[in-house]
Amino acid sequence: MLIHKSCIAMLFAAVRSASAFSIRSLHHVSAPQQISLLRHFSTAAAADSDTLINNRISRAPVPSSLDARTLSDNLDLVLSHLRSRRASDEALDAAKTISTLNLDRVALIKERDEALQQRNELSAKVGMLMRESKGEETEEIIGIKAEATTVGETAAGVEESLAEIESKMNTLLASLPNLLDDVVPDGDDDSQNELVSEWGNVSTLPKELGWDENFEPLWHDDVATNLGGWQSDAAVGMSGARFVSLTGDVARLERAISSYFLDRASQKGYTEVSPPLVVSRTALEGTSQLPKFEDDLFKIMPDSHTCNGEDAFLIPTAEVPLTNMHAGAILEESELPISYCALTPCFRAEAGSYGRDTRGLIRTHQFYKVELVKITTAETSADEHEKLTRHAQECLEELKIPYRKMRLCSGDVGFSAQHCYDLEAWLPSTGEYREISSCSNTGDFQARRMALRYRPAPAADANADEPKKGGKKKKAKKPKPVLCHTINGSGLAVGRTLVAVLENYQTPDGDVVVPEVLRPYMGGLEILKKK
Repeated sequence: MLIHKSCIAMLFAAVRSASAFSIRSLHHVSAPQQISLLRHFSTAAAADSDTLINNRISRAPVPSSLDARTLSDNLDLVLSHLRSRRASDEALDAAKTISTLNLDRVALIKERDEALQQRNELSAKVGMLMRESKGEETEEIIGIKAEATTVGETAAGVEESLAEIESKMNTLLASLPNLLDDVVPDGDDDSQNELVSEWGNVSTLPKELGWDENFEPLWHDDVATNLGGWQSDAAVGMSGARFVSLTGDVARLERAISSYFLDRASQKGYTEVSPPLVVSRTALEGTSQLPKFEDDLFKIMPDSHTCNGEDAFLIPTAEVPLTNMHAGAILEESELPISYCALTPCFRAEAGSYGRDTRGLIRTHQFYKVELVKITTAETSADEHEKLTRHAQECLEELKIPYRKMRLCSGDVGFSAQHCYDLEAWLPSTGEYREISSCSNTGDFQARRMALRYRPAPAADANADEPKKGGKKKKAKKPKPVLCHTINGSGLAVGRTLVAVLENYQTPDGDVVVPEVLRPYMGGLEILKKK
Protein backbone atom coordinates (compact mmCIF):
# COMPACT_ATOMS: atom_id res chain seq x y z
CA MET A 1 0.00 0.00 0.00
CA LEU A 2 1.34 3.45 -0.91
CA ILE A 3 1.41 5.93 1.97
CA HIS A 4 1.86 9.63 1.38
CA LYS A 5 5.24 10.94 2.56
CA SER A 6 3.60 13.83 4.41
CA CYS A 7 1.65 11.37 6.53
CA ILE A 8 4.79 9.42 7.42
CA ALA A 9 6.52 12.68 8.31
CA MET A 10 3.59 13.69 10.52
CA LEU A 11 3.74 10.35 12.33
CA PHE A 12 7.43 10.54 13.13
CA ALA A 13 7.15 14.20 14.13
CA ALA A 14 4.49 13.13 16.61
CA VAL A 15 6.76 10.40 17.96
CA ARG A 16 9.67 12.83 18.38
CA SER A 17 7.50 15.37 20.17
CA ALA A 18 5.77 12.66 22.26
CA SER A 19 2.48 14.34 21.45
CA ALA A 20 -0.97 12.80 21.73
CA PHE A 21 -1.86 11.50 18.29
CA SER A 22 -5.39 10.89 16.97
CA ILE A 23 -6.65 9.12 13.88
CA ARG A 24 -9.06 12.04 13.43
CA SER A 25 -6.07 14.02 12.14
CA LEU A 26 -5.89 11.60 9.18
CA HIS A 27 -9.33 12.47 7.80
CA HIS A 28 -7.83 13.22 4.36
CA VAL A 29 -6.67 9.61 3.74
CA SER A 30 -8.72 6.45 3.18
CA ALA A 31 -9.77 4.08 5.98
CA PRO A 32 -7.32 1.29 5.03
CA GLN A 33 -4.50 3.86 4.86
CA GLN A 34 -5.53 5.22 8.27
CA ILE A 35 -5.20 1.75 9.76
CA SER A 36 -1.84 1.18 8.08
CA LEU A 37 -0.55 4.55 9.29
CA LEU A 38 -1.62 3.83 12.85
CA ARG A 39 0.17 0.48 12.71
CA HIS A 40 3.37 2.28 11.61
CA PHE A 41 2.91 4.84 14.36
CA SER A 42 2.22 2.20 17.02
CA THR A 43 5.49 0.44 16.23
CA ALA A 44 7.40 3.69 16.59
CA ALA A 45 5.46 4.66 19.70
CA ALA A 46 6.27 1.36 21.40
CA ALA A 47 9.82 2.61 21.87
CA ASP A 48 8.55 5.73 23.65
CA SER A 49 6.32 5.11 26.66
CA ASP A 50 5.44 8.82 26.89
CA THR A 51 3.79 8.81 23.47
CA LEU A 52 0.00 8.60 23.51
CA ILE A 53 -2.22 7.43 20.67
CA ASN A 54 -5.81 8.61 20.93
CA ASN A 55 -5.08 9.76 24.50
CA ARG A 56 -3.90 6.35 25.73
CA ILE A 57 -0.69 4.32 25.77
CA SER A 58 -0.19 2.35 22.57
CA ARG A 59 -0.93 -1.34 22.91
CA ALA A 60 1.95 -2.20 20.55
CA PRO A 61 3.98 -3.75 23.41
CA VAL A 62 0.98 -5.99 24.26
CA PRO A 63 -0.53 -7.27 20.99
CA SER A 64 -2.25 -10.20 22.69
CA SER A 65 -5.05 -10.27 25.26
CA LEU A 66 -4.30 -10.18 28.96
CA ASP A 67 -3.22 -12.87 31.33
CA ALA A 68 -2.21 -12.05 34.91
CA ARG A 69 1.50 -11.77 34.18
CA THR A 70 1.04 -9.55 31.11
CA LEU A 71 -1.30 -7.28 33.06
CA SER A 72 1.10 -7.05 35.98
CA ASP A 73 4.05 -6.26 33.70
CA ASN A 74 2.03 -3.59 31.82
CA LEU A 75 -0.25 -2.17 34.49
CA ASP A 76 0.06 1.46 33.36
CA LEU A 77 -0.91 0.48 29.81
CA VAL A 78 -3.90 -1.54 31.03
CA LEU A 79 -5.13 1.28 33.26
CA SER A 80 -4.71 3.71 30.37
CA HIS A 81 -6.99 1.55 28.18
CA LEU A 82 -9.56 1.07 30.95
CA ARG A 83 -9.73 4.84 31.46
CA SER A 84 -10.05 5.29 27.69
CA ARG A 85 -13.05 2.93 27.81
CA ARG A 86 -14.51 5.07 30.61
CA ALA A 87 -14.41 1.98 32.80
CA SER A 88 -15.72 2.01 36.35
CA ASP A 89 -13.57 2.47 39.44
CA GLU A 90 -14.27 -1.19 40.21
CA ALA A 91 -12.62 -2.22 36.93
CA LEU A 92 -9.57 -0.06 37.64
CA ASP A 93 -9.32 -1.52 41.15
CA ALA A 94 -9.65 -5.03 39.73
CA ALA A 95 -6.64 -4.46 37.46
CA LYS A 96 -4.57 -3.12 40.35
CA THR A 97 -5.61 -6.04 42.56
CA ILE A 98 -4.61 -8.55 39.89
CA SER A 99 -1.19 -6.93 39.69
CA THR A 100 -0.75 -7.16 43.46
CA LEU A 101 -2.03 -10.73 43.60
CA ASN A 102 0.33 -11.71 40.81
CA LEU A 103 3.29 -10.57 42.93
CA ASP A 104 1.94 -12.71 45.78
CA ARG A 105 1.47 -15.58 43.32
CA VAL A 106 5.07 -15.37 42.13
CA ALA A 107 6.31 -15.39 45.73
CA LEU A 108 4.13 -18.40 46.57
CA ILE A 109 5.31 -20.30 43.50
CA LYS A 110 8.90 -19.71 44.62
CA GLU A 111 8.06 -20.83 48.17
CA ARG A 112 6.26 -23.96 46.91
CA ASP A 113 9.04 -24.90 44.52
CA GLU A 114 11.68 -24.45 47.21
CA ALA A 115 9.66 -26.64 49.60
CA LEU A 116 9.21 -29.33 46.95
CA GLN A 117 12.91 -29.22 46.11
CA GLN A 118 13.78 -29.53 49.78
CA ARG A 119 11.39 -32.50 50.16
CA ASN A 120 12.96 -34.19 47.15
CA GLU A 121 16.43 -33.65 48.55
CA LEU A 122 15.35 -35.09 51.92
CA SER A 123 13.72 -38.07 50.23
CA ALA A 124 16.91 -38.71 48.27
CA LYS A 125 18.90 -38.52 51.47
CA VAL A 126 16.54 -41.03 53.10
CA GLY A 127 17.08 -43.39 50.20
CA MET A 128 20.84 -43.08 50.45
CA LEU A 129 20.85 -43.68 54.23
CA MET A 130 18.50 -46.66 53.86
CA ARG A 131 20.93 -48.24 51.43
CA GLU A 132 23.82 -47.60 53.78
CA SER A 133 21.87 -49.09 56.71
CA LYS A 134 20.70 -51.99 54.55
CA GLY A 135 17.05 -51.16 55.12
CA GLU A 136 17.18 -50.44 58.82
CA GLU A 137 15.38 -47.25 59.91
CA THR A 138 17.78 -45.39 62.13
CA GLU A 139 16.82 -42.44 64.30
CA GLU A 140 18.47 -40.17 61.74
CA ILE A 141 16.32 -41.63 58.94
CA ILE A 142 13.16 -41.29 61.04
CA GLY A 143 14.01 -37.67 61.76
CA ILE A 144 14.67 -36.87 58.10
CA LYS A 145 11.41 -38.57 57.10
CA ALA A 146 9.51 -36.44 59.62
CA GLU A 147 11.22 -33.32 58.27
CA ALA A 148 10.30 -34.32 54.68
CA THR A 149 6.67 -34.82 55.74
CA THR A 150 6.58 -31.37 57.35
CA VAL A 151 8.12 -29.77 54.27
CA GLY A 152 5.59 -31.62 52.06
CA GLU A 153 2.72 -30.33 54.19
CA THR A 154 4.14 -26.82 53.84
CA ALA A 155 4.21 -27.22 50.05
CA ALA A 156 0.62 -28.49 50.09
CA GLY A 157 -0.49 -25.51 52.18
CA VAL A 158 1.23 -23.10 49.82
CA GLU A 159 -0.44 -24.89 46.89
CA GLU A 160 -3.85 -24.27 48.47
CA SER A 161 -3.06 -20.58 48.94
CA LEU A 162 -1.82 -20.44 45.36
CA ALA A 163 -5.03 -22.01 44.04
CA GLU A 164 -7.10 -19.50 46.01
CA ILE A 165 -5.12 -16.56 44.63
CA GLU A 166 -5.32 -17.85 41.05
CA SER A 167 -9.08 -18.30 41.40
CA LYS A 168 -9.43 -14.68 42.55
CA MET A 169 -7.22 -13.47 39.71
CA ASN A 170 -9.17 -15.43 37.09
CA THR A 171 -12.47 -14.04 38.40
CA LEU A 172 -11.12 -10.49 38.25
CA LEU A 173 -9.58 -11.02 34.80
CA ALA A 174 -12.96 -12.19 33.48
CA SER A 175 -14.42 -8.83 34.51
CA LEU A 176 -11.93 -6.80 32.44
CA PRO A 177 -12.59 -5.84 28.80
CA ASN A 178 -10.25 -6.27 25.87
CA LEU A 179 -7.43 -3.85 25.19
CA LEU A 180 -8.18 -1.37 22.42
CA ASP A 181 -6.65 -1.36 18.98
CA ASP A 182 -4.64 1.81 18.41
CA VAL A 183 -6.99 2.81 15.57
CA VAL A 184 -9.92 3.22 17.98
CA PRO A 185 -10.62 6.95 18.53
CA ASP A 186 -11.01 8.35 22.01
CA GLY A 187 -14.54 9.29 23.03
CA ASP A 188 -17.21 9.13 25.72
CA ASP A 189 -20.13 7.53 23.88
CA ASP A 190 -21.76 6.92 20.49
CA SER A 191 -21.99 10.64 19.82
CA GLN A 192 -18.21 10.63 19.41
CA ASN A 193 -17.95 7.66 17.07
CA GLU A 194 -15.95 8.35 13.94
CA LEU A 195 -17.48 8.52 10.47
CA VAL A 196 -15.43 6.30 8.14
CA SER A 197 -17.59 6.45 5.01
CA GLU A 198 -21.11 7.03 3.68
CA TRP A 199 -22.92 5.27 0.86
CA GLY A 200 -26.02 6.29 -1.07
CA ASN A 201 -28.11 9.43 -1.33
CA VAL A 202 -31.08 9.61 1.03
CA SER A 203 -33.11 11.43 -1.64
CA THR A 204 -32.61 8.87 -4.45
CA LEU A 205 -35.28 6.32 -3.47
CA PRO A 206 -37.85 8.99 -2.49
CA LYS A 207 -37.54 10.49 -5.99
CA GLU A 208 -37.95 7.09 -7.63
CA LEU A 209 -40.98 6.28 -5.45
CA GLY A 210 -42.76 9.59 -6.04
CA TRP A 211 -42.40 11.19 -2.63
CA ASP A 212 -43.17 14.90 -2.79
CA GLU A 213 -42.29 17.62 -0.31
CA ASN A 214 -45.59 17.14 1.52
CA PHE A 215 -45.15 13.40 2.06
CA GLU A 216 -44.22 12.39 5.59
CA PRO A 217 -42.75 8.87 5.63
CA LEU A 218 -44.47 6.55 8.08
CA TRP A 219 -42.84 4.50 10.80
CA HIS A 220 -42.24 0.89 9.80
CA ASP A 221 -44.94 -0.43 12.16
CA ASP A 222 -47.53 1.83 10.51
CA VAL A 223 -46.34 0.72 7.06
CA ALA A 224 -46.63 -2.94 8.13
CA THR A 225 -50.08 -2.30 9.61
CA ASN A 226 -51.24 -0.84 6.28
CA LEU A 227 -50.04 -4.06 4.61
CA GLY A 228 -52.07 -6.12 7.09
CA GLY A 229 -48.95 -7.72 8.56
CA TRP A 230 -48.48 -6.15 12.01
CA GLN A 231 -49.93 -8.12 14.93
CA SER A 232 -48.19 -6.65 17.96
CA ASP A 233 -51.20 -6.81 20.32
CA ALA A 234 -51.51 -10.57 19.85
CA ALA A 235 -47.79 -11.04 20.52
CA VAL A 236 -47.83 -8.85 23.64
CA GLY A 237 -50.91 -10.69 24.87
CA MET A 238 -49.16 -14.06 24.79
CA SER A 239 -45.52 -13.07 25.44
CA GLY A 240 -45.35 -9.62 27.03
CA ALA A 241 -43.73 -6.36 25.97
CA ARG A 242 -41.09 -6.17 23.22
CA PHE A 243 -42.50 -9.13 21.25
CA VAL A 244 -44.09 -8.80 17.79
CA SER A 245 -45.94 -11.12 15.39
CA LEU A 246 -45.69 -10.53 11.63
CA THR A 247 -48.14 -12.03 9.14
CA GLY A 248 -48.80 -12.26 5.42
CA ASP A 249 -46.60 -10.30 3.03
CA VAL A 250 -44.61 -8.72 5.87
CA ALA A 251 -43.68 -12.12 7.32
CA ARG A 252 -42.85 -13.31 3.82
CA LEU A 253 -40.63 -10.25 3.25
CA GLU A 254 -38.78 -10.98 6.50
CA ARG A 255 -38.16 -14.56 5.30
CA ALA A 256 -36.97 -13.27 1.92
CA ILE A 257 -34.44 -10.97 3.61
CA SER A 258 -33.14 -13.89 5.69
CA SER A 259 -32.76 -16.19 2.68
CA TYR A 260 -31.04 -13.49 0.64
CA PHE A 261 -28.50 -12.83 3.40
CA LEU A 262 -27.75 -16.52 3.85
CA ASP A 263 -27.35 -17.17 0.12
CA ARG A 264 -25.09 -14.17 -0.27
CA ALA A 265 -22.89 -15.24 2.65
CA SER A 266 -22.57 -18.72 1.14
CA GLN A 267 -21.51 -17.16 -2.17
CA LYS A 268 -18.79 -15.28 -0.29
CA GLY A 269 -17.33 -18.50 1.11
CA TYR A 270 -19.06 -18.77 4.47
CA THR A 271 -20.14 -22.26 5.54
CA GLU A 272 -23.78 -22.26 6.63
CA VAL A 273 -24.43 -23.72 10.08
CA SER A 274 -27.64 -24.62 11.89
CA PRO A 275 -26.44 -24.35 15.51
CA PRO A 276 -28.15 -25.03 18.86
CA LEU A 277 -30.18 -22.18 20.34
CA VAL A 278 -29.41 -23.26 23.92
CA VAL A 279 -25.85 -22.96 25.24
CA SER A 280 -23.98 -23.50 28.48
CA ARG A 281 -22.47 -21.03 30.90
CA THR A 282 -19.02 -22.10 29.73
CA ALA A 283 -19.86 -21.30 26.10
CA LEU A 284 -21.05 -17.81 27.05
CA GLU A 285 -17.93 -17.27 29.16
CA GLY A 286 -15.87 -18.23 26.13
CA THR A 287 -17.37 -15.45 24.01
CA SER A 288 -17.39 -13.13 27.09
CA GLN A 289 -21.14 -12.51 27.42
CA LEU A 290 -20.63 -13.95 30.90
CA PRO A 291 -20.04 -13.11 33.62
CA LYS A 292 -20.60 -9.40 32.93
CA PHE A 293 -23.88 -9.47 30.96
CA GLU A 294 -25.93 -12.17 32.66
CA ASP A 295 -28.83 -9.77 33.26
CA ASP A 296 -29.23 -9.40 29.48
CA LEU A 297 -29.66 -13.15 28.93
CA PHE A 298 -32.66 -15.47 29.06
CA LYS A 299 -31.77 -18.21 31.54
CA ILE A 300 -33.48 -21.60 31.48
CA MET A 301 -34.61 -22.97 34.84
CA PRO A 302 -32.22 -25.74 35.99
CA ASP A 303 -35.08 -28.14 36.74
CA SER A 304 -36.15 -27.79 33.09
CA HIS A 305 -32.77 -28.21 31.37
CA THR A 306 -29.05 -27.96 31.98
CA CYS A 307 -26.15 -28.17 29.53
CA ASN A 308 -24.02 -31.06 30.74
CA GLY A 309 -24.81 -30.08 34.32
CA GLU A 310 -24.21 -26.35 33.74
CA ASP A 311 -26.66 -23.45 33.66
CA ALA A 312 -28.40 -23.19 30.27
CA PHE A 313 -29.27 -20.00 28.37
CA LEU A 314 -31.00 -19.03 25.12
CA ILE A 315 -28.44 -17.60 22.71
CA PRO A 316 -28.19 -13.78 22.51
CA THR A 317 -26.48 -14.15 19.11
CA ALA A 318 -25.27 -17.00 16.89
CA GLU A 319 -21.75 -15.69 17.55
CA VAL A 320 -21.82 -17.85 20.71
CA PRO A 321 -22.42 -21.31 19.20
CA LEU A 322 -20.51 -20.57 15.98
CA THR A 323 -17.31 -19.48 17.74
CA ASN A 324 -17.59 -22.25 20.33
CA MET A 325 -17.70 -24.94 17.64
CA HIS A 326 -13.92 -25.13 18.01
CA ALA A 327 -13.57 -24.39 21.74
CA GLY A 328 -10.64 -26.29 23.21
CA ALA A 329 -9.41 -27.32 19.76
CA ILE A 330 -5.97 -27.04 18.16
CA LEU A 331 -6.48 -26.26 14.47
CA GLU A 332 -3.89 -26.33 11.73
CA GLU A 333 -2.91 -23.03 10.12
CA SER A 334 -3.83 -24.51 6.73
CA GLU A 335 -7.47 -24.72 7.91
CA LEU A 336 -7.67 -20.96 8.52
CA PRO A 337 -9.48 -18.75 8.02
CA ILE A 338 -12.68 -20.56 8.92
CA SER A 339 -15.81 -18.62 7.93
CA TYR A 340 -19.26 -19.50 9.29
CA CYS A 341 -22.71 -18.00 8.85
CA ALA A 342 -26.00 -18.83 10.55
CA LEU A 343 -29.57 -17.58 10.64
CA THR A 344 -31.00 -17.86 14.14
CA PRO A 345 -33.46 -16.18 16.42
CA CYS A 346 -31.65 -14.20 19.11
CA PHE A 347 -32.97 -13.62 22.62
CA ARG A 348 -32.04 -10.62 24.74
CA ALA A 349 -33.58 -9.41 27.97
CA GLU A 350 -32.45 -5.81 27.23
CA ALA A 351 -32.14 -5.25 30.98
CA GLY A 352 -30.47 -1.85 30.58
CA SER A 353 -32.85 -0.54 27.92
CA TYR A 354 -35.96 0.28 29.91
CA GLY A 355 -37.93 2.99 28.13
CA ARG A 356 -35.68 3.01 25.03
CA ASP A 357 -36.97 2.14 21.54
CA THR A 358 -40.21 0.73 22.87
CA ARG A 359 -41.96 1.12 19.52
CA GLY A 360 -41.67 -1.29 16.60
CA LEU A 361 -38.85 -3.70 15.74
CA ILE A 362 -35.79 -1.68 16.68
CA ARG A 363 -35.32 -3.28 20.11
CA THR A 364 -37.19 -6.53 20.81
CA HIS A 365 -36.55 -9.52 23.05
CA GLN A 366 -36.59 -11.90 20.07
CA PHE A 367 -35.26 -11.16 16.60
CA TYR A 368 -33.66 -12.92 13.65
CA LYS A 369 -30.10 -12.24 12.59
CA VAL A 370 -27.66 -13.68 10.09
CA GLU A 371 -24.36 -13.87 11.93
CA LEU A 372 -20.93 -13.96 10.28
CA VAL A 373 -17.97 -15.43 12.20
CA LYS A 374 -14.34 -15.82 11.21
CA ILE A 375 -11.57 -17.74 12.99
CA THR A 376 -8.15 -16.73 11.76
CA THR A 377 -4.54 -15.89 12.62
CA ALA A 378 -3.10 -12.75 14.19
CA GLU A 379 -1.34 -11.90 10.93
CA THR A 380 -4.57 -11.93 8.86
CA SER A 381 -6.91 -10.68 11.57
CA ALA A 382 -7.20 -7.04 10.50
CA ASP A 383 -7.70 -7.95 6.82
CA GLU A 384 -10.37 -10.54 7.65
CA HIS A 385 -12.16 -7.97 9.80
CA GLU A 386 -12.26 -5.58 6.85
CA LYS A 387 -13.51 -8.37 4.55
CA LEU A 388 -16.30 -9.39 6.92
CA THR A 389 -17.41 -5.78 7.32
CA ARG A 390 -17.34 -5.32 3.56
CA HIS A 391 -19.59 -8.37 3.10
CA ALA A 392 -22.17 -6.74 5.37
CA GLN A 393 -21.83 -3.41 3.53
CA GLU A 394 -22.47 -5.07 0.18
CA CYS A 395 -25.81 -6.40 1.42
CA LEU A 396 -26.98 -2.86 2.14
CA GLU A 397 -25.67 -1.61 -1.18
CA GLU A 398 -27.49 -4.32 -3.13
CA LEU A 399 -30.66 -3.41 -1.22
CA LYS A 400 -29.92 0.23 -2.20
CA ILE A 401 -30.39 1.41 1.37
CA PRO A 402 -28.25 4.46 2.27
CA TYR A 403 -25.91 3.79 5.19
CA ARG A 404 -22.83 5.01 6.91
CA LYS A 405 -19.86 3.14 8.36
CA MET A 406 -18.77 4.25 11.82
CA ARG A 407 -15.69 3.34 13.82
CA LEU A 408 -16.74 3.02 17.45
CA CYS A 409 -14.92 5.22 19.93
CA SER A 410 -13.26 3.94 23.11
CA GLY A 411 -16.28 4.69 25.29
CA ASP A 412 -18.72 2.86 22.99
CA VAL A 413 -16.80 -0.17 21.74
CA GLY A 414 -18.02 -3.52 23.06
CA PHE A 415 -16.51 -5.40 26.00
CA SER A 416 -14.79 -8.12 23.94
CA ALA A 417 -13.89 -6.02 20.88
CA GLN A 418 -10.53 -4.41 20.26
CA HIS A 419 -11.87 -2.67 17.12
CA CYS A 420 -15.45 -2.38 15.92
CA TYR A 421 -17.35 -0.91 12.98
CA ASP A 422 -21.07 -0.15 13.12
CA LEU A 423 -23.09 0.05 9.91
CA GLU A 424 -26.02 2.41 10.31
CA ALA A 425 -28.96 2.36 7.89
CA TRP A 426 -31.01 5.43 6.99
CA LEU A 427 -34.54 5.51 8.47
CA PRO A 428 -36.65 8.25 6.84
CA SER A 429 -39.42 8.18 9.48
CA THR A 430 -37.11 9.72 12.08
CA GLY A 431 -34.54 11.19 9.67
CA GLU A 432 -31.61 9.41 11.29
CA TYR A 433 -29.17 6.54 10.84
CA ARG A 434 -29.61 3.51 13.11
CA GLU A 435 -27.30 0.57 13.72
CA ILE A 436 -28.04 -2.44 11.53
CA SER A 437 -24.75 -4.32 11.91
CA SER A 438 -21.85 -4.37 14.33
CA CYS A 439 -18.61 -5.97 13.08
CA SER A 440 -16.01 -6.66 15.76
CA ASN A 441 -12.46 -7.91 15.83
CA THR A 442 -11.88 -9.47 19.26
CA GLY A 443 -8.26 -10.43 18.60
CA ASP A 444 -7.38 -13.44 20.76
CA PHE A 445 -9.62 -12.25 23.64
CA GLN A 446 -12.31 -14.89 23.10
CA ALA A 447 -9.84 -17.54 21.95
CA ARG A 448 -7.94 -17.29 25.25
CA ARG A 449 -11.15 -17.82 27.20
CA MET A 450 -12.21 -20.86 25.20
CA ALA A 451 -8.71 -22.28 24.61
CA LEU A 452 -9.04 -22.01 20.83
CA ARG A 453 -5.62 -22.40 19.22
CA TYR A 454 -3.93 -23.27 15.96
CA ARG A 455 -0.56 -24.76 15.13
CA PRO A 456 1.44 -22.51 12.77
CA ALA A 457 2.81 -24.12 9.64
CA PRO A 458 6.43 -25.16 10.24
CA ALA A 459 8.98 -22.81 8.73
CA ALA A 460 11.01 -24.18 5.86
CA ASP A 461 14.27 -25.67 7.18
CA ALA A 462 17.16 -25.65 4.73
CA ASN A 463 18.77 -28.51 6.67
CA ALA A 464 15.62 -30.60 6.97
CA ASP A 465 16.67 -33.04 4.26
CA GLU A 466 20.19 -33.50 5.57
CA PRO A 467 20.64 -36.93 7.15
CA LYS A 468 21.61 -37.20 10.80
CA LYS A 469 24.39 -39.48 11.96
CA GLY A 470 23.20 -42.99 11.29
CA GLY A 471 21.58 -42.06 7.99
CA LYS A 472 18.16 -40.92 9.31
CA LYS A 473 16.67 -37.60 8.26
CA LYS A 474 16.01 -34.91 10.84
CA LYS A 475 12.39 -34.74 11.87
CA ALA A 476 10.91 -31.24 11.56
CA LYS A 477 10.01 -29.80 14.94
CA LYS A 478 6.33 -28.91 15.29
CA PRO A 479 5.68 -25.26 16.21
CA LYS A 480 3.84 -24.68 19.47
CA PRO A 481 0.11 -23.89 19.19
CA VAL A 482 -0.85 -20.21 19.47
CA LEU A 483 -4.16 -18.50 20.08
CA CYS A 484 -6.51 -17.85 17.16
CA HIS A 485 -8.19 -14.53 16.47
CA THR A 486 -11.98 -14.36 16.21
CA ILE A 487 -14.12 -11.87 14.28
CA ASN A 488 -17.89 -11.55 14.24
CA GLY A 489 -20.58 -9.36 12.74
CA SER A 490 -24.19 -9.19 11.65
CA GLY A 491 -24.70 -9.85 8.02
CA LEU A 492 -27.28 -8.36 8.72
CA ALA A 493 -29.83 -8.02 11.55
CA VAL A 494 -32.98 -9.22 9.78
CA GLY A 495 -35.54 -7.27 11.81
CA ARG A 496 -33.76 -3.97 11.45
CA THR A 497 -33.25 -4.61 7.73
CA LEU A 498 -37.01 -5.18 7.46
CA VAL A 499 -37.47 -1.82 9.20
CA ALA A 500 -35.17 -0.13 6.67
CA VAL A 501 -36.87 -1.78 3.67
CA LEU A 502 -40.40 -0.92 4.82
CA GLU A 503 -39.50 2.70 5.49
CA ASN A 504 -37.26 3.39 2.49
CA TYR A 505 -39.43 1.56 -0.05
CA GLN A 506 -42.87 2.83 1.01
CA THR A 507 -44.94 4.78 -1.52
CA PRO A 508 -47.33 7.70 -0.91
CA ASP A 509 -50.19 5.27 -1.68
CA GLY A 510 -49.24 3.04 1.26
CA ASP A 511 -47.73 0.26 -0.86
CA VAL A 512 -44.18 -1.07 -0.50
CA VAL A 513 -41.96 -1.74 -3.51
CA VAL A 514 -39.94 -4.95 -3.12
CA PRO A 515 -36.18 -4.34 -3.64
CA GLU A 516 -34.96 -6.01 -6.82
CA VAL A 517 -32.57 -8.40 -5.05
CA LEU A 518 -35.44 -9.73 -2.91
CA ARG A 519 -37.91 -10.37 -5.72
CA PRO A 520 -36.60 -13.87 -6.54
CA TYR A 521 -37.31 -14.77 -2.90
CA MET A 522 -40.84 -13.33 -3.15
CA GLY A 523 -41.87 -15.38 -6.20
CA GLY A 524 -41.27 -12.40 -8.48
CA LEU A 525 -43.62 -10.13 -6.50
CA GLU A 526 -42.70 -6.48 -7.12
CA ILE A 527 -45.15 -4.53 -4.95
CA LEU A 528 -46.78 -5.28 -1.59
CA LYS A 529 -50.22 -3.68 -1.75
CA LYS A 530 -51.89 -1.71 1.00
CA LYS A 531 -54.85 -3.65 2.41
